[in-house]
Amino acid sequence: MTDSATMAGLDPATLADMLRVAGAPGFDRLQDQIRRTGGCSDPIHLRGGTVTRDRVTGQVLYAYSTDTEPGGRLRIACGNRRASRCPACAWTYAGDTYHLIRAGLVGDPTKGTPPTVRDHPRVFATLTAPSFGPVHNRPGNRPCRCGTHHPDDAPELGTPLDPATYDYAGAVLWNNHASDLWRYFTIYLRREIAARAGRTQKEAREQSRLSFGKVAEYQKRGAVHFHAVIRFDGPTGPDTPPPHWATGELLTDAIRAAAARVRVVVPANEEYGYVNDWDLRWGTQLDVRPIKAFGDGEELTEQAVASYVAKYATKAAETTGTVDRRVGNKEALLLLGVPDHPRRLIEACMELHDAYPDRKLRDWAHMLGFRGHFSTKSRRYSTTLGALRQVRADYRAAQHRAALGLPDPDAQEETTTLTLTHWTYAGHGHTPGESWLAANIHRDITQNRELARQELHAQLDLEEAAA
Repeated sequence: MTDSATMAGLDPATLADMLRVAGAPGFDRLQDQIRRTGGCSDPIHLRGGTVTRDRVTGQVLYAYSTDTEPGGRLRIACGNRRASRCPACAWTYAGDTYHLIRAGLVGDPTKGTPPTVRDHPRVFATLTAPSFGPVHNRPGNRPCRCGTHHPDDAPELGTPLDPATYDYAGAVLWNNHASDLWRYFTIYLRREIAARAGRTQKEAREQSRLSFGKVAEYQKRGAVHFHAVIRFDGPTGPDTPPPHWATGELLTDAIRAAAARVRVVVPANEEYGYVNDWDLRWGTQLDVRPIKAFGDGEELTEQAVASYVAKYATKAAETTGTVDRRVGNKEALLLLGVPDHPRRLIEACMELHDAYPDRKLRDWAHMLGFRGHFSTKSRRYSTTLGALRQVRADYRAAQHRAALGLPDPDAQEETTTLTLTHWTYAGHGHTPGESWLAANIHRDITQNRELARQELHAQLDLEEAAA
């Protein structure tokens, strides 16, 4: 529990509910449940139970039922990756993404990548959207085209200089087809690599593999761009070295050439007033930089790349001023107070929907048209988010079995127990008092882990200095 000084800042309704929660039977168990979710903002409530029996004798070895829990419910984390929805689960997701990307850069045998992967050529590429009209920006030390030196937090940054001439339809259609542009980019990239290596596509594929991990980020103007770690591997993946011709320079040149070739055409639809095709391409601001193992004077290190990708894995279109859930109609945008620029982008999605129904633009209007996955990777890059979640689940299950004195099924040659479970959905979320409690628990967990991380780094620095 936090101190009374912190509670003094609560509104009367939340304070009253907090006092009710604190005085209710089973408060300690409720705190324990919330702590086990990491302070999740919107936990899932379950009813049910589990029974473990000896398979031979039928003896009940362990039984659990939510009947004994506060409110007759068990709370589990929602698992939402969006920081705007659940900071606690987003924090966990960002940590998983960091470990996934880092494993593909430095290697981790427990996550399917050997340490030798660090010697493979790899780059950090950023592919952006083209211009849909001039916007307010900060071009170095020069003033914006409007004549103003905008500060970093200026609300007009990314908004059009002239909304009347800005191509809102083109912007949301580009977002909507961004995943297609990426898919074509990976196809052309393999072709460009083969051409530069002087080999057929089949020969290049038999001698090398491409692995990548990427994340999508929204620019202030509402356009999606992709950050990607792209790595050369040997013929079977990260466990084999790439051929001699697979260099970082060749990879960089191939990326630039492939990005320039990609094109997706959205045909006109004169019935709905769209008389011209849209020729969708990557923007000219393509950045490709090598990733250094230990810095070597370069800014872009493995640690920096993994942290950068993880940072954006939990953010979506709400960073541009839009909302993080679907919008039913244009009137709702006014009620929600969506700023002018993202509001116009959302309205463009709704207006384009009937002309291109297969693109489901109305369904993804709150995402400004983007309908792809925010974090993706190739199969051989490293581990998966599902595998990382399973490791945590297995660890907690092993702790629970050890506390109850139950046998470890993995340590037995033949499973002698039978576990039967039954769960039903019973709602989600917190009361105001529970929400306050969850937020404080999440804050304490993150602070404690940050302190532990700082102490570990300090200890490593001391050991390195002593050596």
